[in-house]
Amino acid sequence: MNKFKFILKKIFFLPPLPTVLLSVFGYAFVLSVAAFDIKIPIIQYMSYISSAYALIITITGFPYFINFIKSVKQYINEHYLMKKIRKTAIGERFFNDIRFRTEISLYQGLFINLIYITIKIFSGIYYHSLWFISIAIYYILLAIMRFLLLHNGKRRSGKNKIITEFRCYKYCGIVLLIMNQALAVIVILMVHQNKGFNYPGILIYAMAMYAFYSVITAVVNIVKFRKHGSPIMSASKAINFVGAIVSILSLETAMLARFGGDDENFRIIMTGTTGGGVCTVVILMAIYMIIRATKNLKNLQINNS
Repeated sequence: MNKFKFILKKIFFLPPLPTVLLSVFGYAFVLSVAAFDIKIPIIQYMSYISSAYALIITITGFPYFINFIKSVKQYINEHYLMKKIRKTAIGERFFNDIRFRTEISLYQGLFINLIYITIKIFSGIYYHSLWFISIAIYYILLAIMRFLLLHNGKRRSGKNKIITEFRCYKYCGIVLLIMNQALAVIVILMVHQNKGFNYPGILIYAMAMYAFYSVITAVVNIVKFRKHGSPIMSASKAINFVGAIVSILSLETAMLARFGGDDENFRIIMTGTTGGGVCTVVILMAIYMIIRATKNLKNLQINNS
């Protein structure tokens, strides 16, 4: 029994570097087989086995990978180049000013979203897809809202800053509530016409990576930056989350179109369920933002009077 456990550990509990390399190979292998529509049975079976093994060692190696990341971060922080960077004006502000670091991360997210919007627009024009263009317009409006929030939050200062931020937070909730009606129309049309997004070639895998990245970072940032008490930052993170779950919806319709077969009823049910869930989440989030901002504004006005 001990020998069997020893063999299992040797196979499935690997050091960080082999875990990363084998996982990347396994995922890349199965994605390549699907992307290039390889029909050779032996290659298909090998890709399925390698992807399953990659998933197992990813799960078993996650704690070791976290410790490895911590060791790398510690090494980088103690490196003399990092110490020099920390001594510069920008470096000192970046590492010591949480708000400044948050703004940098938000602008980074805005840049990534703009790339996503650009891909959507060009795909819509090139493939004559109304769905790509409609969702691109939705993301453009989200990006404009995010930019205005960041710009407005950066300009305001003084004792009334928190009041101004809560007003922006409330307006953001109202606009999200209105924009959600447009999203609901898109979902209804997708269900009624049984149409959606269709990414050509390997573009669907790039969109999948973006969707999962945006959801994970959005959830982490909502939890992470809520404790800082900035309504502007909270509103911006809410917008990021809305964009992330909408990207999941568009990814699902594309996955169903590519791999869902000819079962139209299944596609309609899945699209309607996910679309309804996304719209419900956005409505609840918008209402929460409006109620929270209204209560805080009343309390602040009472305290200032």
